Parts: sequence; structure tokens; C-alpha cells
Amino acid sequence: MSIETITISLQEYNALKEQIQILQEEIRLLKNGRNSKTSSTPPSHDISRNYQKSLREPSARRTGGQDGHTGSNLKMKEIPDKIIQYQPNYCKQCGSKLSTYGATLASRKQEIGFPIIVPQYTEHQSYTCTCQKCGFATTPELPGHLTANVQYSPQISAWVSYLSVRQYISYRRIAELMKDCFQIPISEGTIDNMLKNITNKAQNVYQTIAGRVEKSVVVGGDETGIKINTKKGWLFTFQTPALTFLVVSLSRGYETIKGVFKNGFPISVYVTDCLAAQLKTPALLHQICLVHLLRELNNFIDAFNCQWAVQMKQLLQSAIRVKSGLQPHDYLPVRQTGLSNNDEVNIISKELQKLLRVDLSKEHKKVQAFIKRLNKNQDAILPFLYHPKVPPHNNASEGAIRNAKIKMKVSNQFKSFEGAYSYAVLRSIIDTTIKNSQNVLGALMNLASFAPAE
Repeated sequence: MSIETITISLQEYNALKEQIQILQEEIRLLKNGRNSKTSSTPPSHDISRNYQKSLREPSARRTGGQDGHTGSNLKMKEIPDKIIQYQPNYCKQCGSKLSTYGATLASRKQEIGFPIIVPQYTEHQSYTCTCQKCGFATTPELPGHLTANVQYSPQISAWVSYLSVRQYISYRRIAELMKDCFQIPISEGTIDNMLKNITNKAQNVYQTIAGRVEKSVVVGGDETGIKINTKKGWLFTFQTPALTFLVVSLSRGYETIKGVFKNGFPISVYVTDCLAAQLKTPALLHQICLVHLLRELNNFIDAFNCQWAVQMKQLLQSAIRVKSGLQPHDYLPVRQTGLSNNDEVNIISKELQKLLRVDLSKEHKKVQAFIKRLNKNQDAILPFLYHPKVPPHNNASEGAIRNAKIKMKVSNQFKSFEGAYSYAVLRSIIDTTIKNSQNVLGALMNLASFAPAE
């Protein structure tokens, strides 16, 4: 058995060695990418993410309720619905029989329970009366919503909508709950029809929310993946502190946003992550979520020990602290030197420009791509420092679509696009109701009683 000797030049050896190093690096990144837990970054691009490490800095405050926190407890009802009296019959001392006359109240305690719930059947009767003068028989029309001999009231539709969209309960379990708790038999098909009907009634309110969002000073936008009949779909949110407008689509592209807001947000500061479709949306100004940027910078620090990432992280954290009215650190002198807020903002802006001009050609290609993206969108990094109502992050938008993930965990998917659309419409109204400190079930009750939109 002979062993063939292969001879290569030093140049070929170095080329192979370099290729092996590149492949080893790619393998390491791909292995780290398998732990991807964010919707905004593909697993193959996920770099050494430490998900146990929070961006929140340690606080000197103790855990639990803070000093000055107002506690709350259950309060007694002034006039209880039911009273049970406990009166002694015999004396504990001598055993003599006692008279309850003149007994005095020694103590009272209340417990809260469920009332006995039985379905209420309301019968609508129409009578005919004959005119004694001309003999004409007059019969009044019954309310227009009564189309069957026996049907469910709008109140039931409101409860079904509340359980499905607000509490994320599946059709099957809603039917079970209505039967077991309210003694009302209802099928899954009827539940679906109820949701479609109340969605139809909600159209005017839904479009009103969209119009008010479009005219808002600050708008947050985000999107998340959902499953629609085994296919990939997307739920978009456009929200303000008082409004939430959700849109369902089969596309994550800019076309979805343009289809809803044709002119974008011409008078608004639009707060989003770095998705190209979001940054492409016309707006008065864009604000990139700094929390997303800080996560990426942490990844570069952990994976590549990138010192430029450390400096950029410190600068962005200082900017957030200035926004919060706190003592900035690292890049800014202490407040005792007499710096005004404007001075601090100017220093941060100048330091940002310096960091964006740093040569990172020797850093990893992902760091190079990151700074290239920042330079392209540098006008969208610090607007929050100049506009009091603009936040430095997009947390509110992420919160507005988090409910869809809960819905997916419970129900796995929407069985149809129409079902997903109903969810988006009703959830928009529910979240807007919550933001305005209104009762959700009460709002759905009012909605269910509306006449359908023409």
C-alpha cells in the first residue's frame, strides 16, 4: 500500500488556511443562530445572543412595593345582597336558653361569590288591533334584528367576542364555557358567525381609529408573524398612547403599509425598528428604536469584543438618560458643571457623528453592515431628544402585537384570513378601549347593539 505525496506551495497553503478560518467562523455563527428568539433577526444572522442578560441596569431600590406606594384591599359592600345571621341559643357559661331579643351585632364579615346564572329568554310579542271606525287591522313590526323564532341577543355576541379576542379562548372552549357556566348551548359555527357580524358592525369605529392614528403627532409601528390556514401571515400595528390600529396581511412588505396609509404619516414622527419597509414609509421624521440597536451592540461586544460597539452603547445610553432627566454618564460631564439640556444634546449629537465616521474595515462584516445602516439612517437616531413626546424605543408597539403571539400559542393558527381580519378589527377596538381606561366588555356590548354598517 503506497501513500501518495501531495505537494502545495506556501501561497496555496495560506489560502487554504484562510478559507478554513472563514468556514470555522461561519459555523460558529450558525450554531449561535439556532438560539434565535427575536422576530426581527433571522436565525442565521443571530450572533452569540445572551438572552438571560437584560438591557436594564441594576437599581438601588429594593424589590416589591416602594415607599409611598398606595396599597389596595377588598372593601365591604354597604348593602349586601344576602345576610346570614349567627345567634346563640344557649349561654356558654351556664347553659341557659337565650332570647334573641335585644341581641347586638358583634362582628361582620363578607365573602364574594358568583350569582346563580340562568339564561334569560325575552319574548317579543306583536299584537294586532282592529280599528272600530274603518275596520283596518294594524300590526306593529318587531325589531329588525329579530330574524328567527329563537336567536341569541347582541349581549351573547359581545361575550363571545370578549372571550375570543380579549381572553384568547378557542371556539370549542367558548362553546363549553357558555354551556357549563351560562347554560346556553352554542355551536362553533354560530360563534364564527357572531364574530363576523360584530366585525361588520365595527367597521366605522375601526376606520375612525385609523384616521386618528394618521393625524397623530407620534406613531409607533411594528409587525409580527402569524399563521393563517397553515400559511405565513403578518399582523401590523400602528399605535399611539391612546389608539391601536391593527392590520392583517399576507405580506411583510411596504405595500401593506401603503395600502392602509397611502400618504404615510406626513405630520408624524414614526417610531419603528430597522425593517426596510418601515423606514421606507413617508413620515415627517423617523425614530429608530434604540433598544434594538443596543441589543445588536451587546451582541458585537459579546461575540467580537468590539470596542467601537462599547463606545456607541455608552453614547446611546447617555442619550436615553438625558431624555429621562437623569444624570448622563461616560460621554457627558456631570450636571454640576452647569450644562443645560441643550448642551448635553449637542454633545451627544457631535459624539454620534464622530463614531459614525470611525473606520471599521477591520471589524467583522456584520459590524460593518451595522454602521453602514446607521449612517444611512443617521437622521432617525436622535429625534427623540428634540421632541418631548417621542420615545427612544418602540416598546409600546411591541406590546401592541404581543397579544397575537398569545393567541397563536392558544389556538395555533387562524383558520381563515377572514378570522384573522376579525381579530385585527376587534383587537384594535379592545386595545383602544383599554388605553382610554374604559370597560372592554361594556364597549363590546355597545358595539354589538349597533346596526350593521351599510
